[in-house]
Amino acid sequence: MGTKEKALALIREVGVVPIVRASSPEDAFRAAEAIVAGGVGIAEITFTVPNATRVMERVAERYADRVLLGAGTVLDPESCRAALLAGAEFIVTPALDVRVIEVARRYGKPCFPGALTPTEVLAAWQAGADMVKVFPCGPVGGPKYIRALKGPFPQIELVPTGGVNLETAADFIRAGAAAVAAGGELVDPKALREGRLDAISENARRFVEAVRRARQEGALGQAG
Repeated sequence: MGTKEKALALIREVGVVPIVRASSPEDAFRAAEAIVAGGVGIAEITFTVPNATRVMERVAERYADRVLLGAGTVLDPESCRAALLAGAEFIVTPALDVRVIEVARRYGKPCFPGALTPTEVLAAWQAGADMVKVFPCGPVGGPKYIRALKGPFPQIELVPTGGVNLETAADFIRAGAAAVAAGGELVDPKALREGRLDAISENARRFVEAVRRARQEGALGQAG
């Protein structure tokens, strides 16, 4: 299994992609630390974080063997390349830019472009997306929208973002999501500002547990 396949396998297995958005590089690094401490070996650092590539470098250096590092809010091919050189192992975009997918593929890394409509989801998949980030998912129907998309697109792995919290994570998984991505609901900005990293670690654990339970219930339902 190659590194790209291993990355995808881990995301499928864990089922949760914690998104780190923070107002300072130090807060972003602390958030990543808290996620790792919570036992979740995946963290996505967004380009909205000041000096985001430096944060990625620090996380990659510190936790190389303990975290699958992603870059989020990647808006152009130049940012994509910079993130990959900083140690990012997967790329996430808020909207579809085929050029970003092409750069990620050139480096052998997974790319999850953002899409919303059926047309965009199909276009992203046809352009080589490994999974498709459905964003913003909450305002357009949440889990019901994912279930609707999976009807015509059972072969496309969807990662809903926006509207994912501890109450809805299980519903998204039951609706057919391959994984869920969560930002502020998991990396609580208030807890981060107050230095309560244990709260973020606990949140991360609870998200993973919610996904695990939903999958277990689904497997039991199919067996029955």
